[in-house]
Amino acid sequence: MNYRHAFHAGNHADVFKHLTLTRLIALMSRKEQPFAYLDTHAGIGLYDLQGDQANRTGEYLEGIARLWGESDLPPLTADYMRVLHEMNPDGELRYYPGSPELARRLTRPQDRVLLNEMHPEDGLLLKDNMKGDRRVKVHLGEGWHVPRALLPVPEKRALMLIDPPFEKLDEMQRCAASLKEAVSRMRQTVAAIWYPVKDQRLLRRFYQDLAGTGAPKLLRVELLVHPLDTPNTLTGSGLAIANPPWGLEEELRELLPWLSKKLGQTQGGWQMDWLIAE
Repeated sequence: MNYRHAFHAGNHADVFKHLTLTRLIALMSRKEQPFAYLDTHAGIGLYDLQGDQANRTGEYLEGIARLWGESDLPPLTADYMRVLHEMNPDGELRYYPGSPELARRLTRPQDRVLLNEMHPEDGLLLKDNMKGDRRVKVHLGEGWHVPRALLPVPEKRALMLIDPPFEKLDEMQRCAASLKEAVSRMRQTVAAIWYPVKDQRLLRRFYQDLAGTGAPKLLRVELLVHPLDTPNTLTGSGLAIANPPWGLEEELRELLPWLSKKLGQTQGGWQMDWLIAE
């Protein structure tokens, strides 16, 4: 349990992941029927980019800082940037929302937000950051148990983010196992798995495991900031999205070319295809 997301808050992977999350929430909100948002490895929810941990790495400078202050942002970034501006009303980029805060701010009164964080200190910080919103429930258990513990939900619609720290070699396998359990318990769950694009050998096995989960459909989306063959570095990140709502694929085809240009470091790029076609 050494991983602390504050070191990486607001980096290129966060921007890609969180921007996509805001679009998932927006598309699911088109229907009046409520849904539950589930976050298996939630972190603390709010981050200070001028704090010691974020400043030590400065990763946000190659991420959200590249979008901050821009006037020509695509309309599909509006929800994401609105939350950021609400959190930084003086115009200085300092505070960054994790996925729990984005979900809390962008879901509706009829929706619920179910968060889980196992790290003892981060779990308490998450509870403190989320206090005051009766729609939010914070659990302090093992993230891999969330599908079994919380699905199916009474709302009959669920959006789940699986975003582990990837400190251990078996975490990609556990992501696939969690997705398999989620769709077996509630087949219509919209589940997004974030993963690092780094070790191509591990990724090939991961893609095979994902294809075997039995999800009704599964979209693979990756944003690259370096060429795939760049050694010993995080070349980008991906999202495997089960049951993506109608319209998401088209939105990402519009967003990803722009995002890859904005966030590319030595060389930006993107790719998207279906691991499981409907």
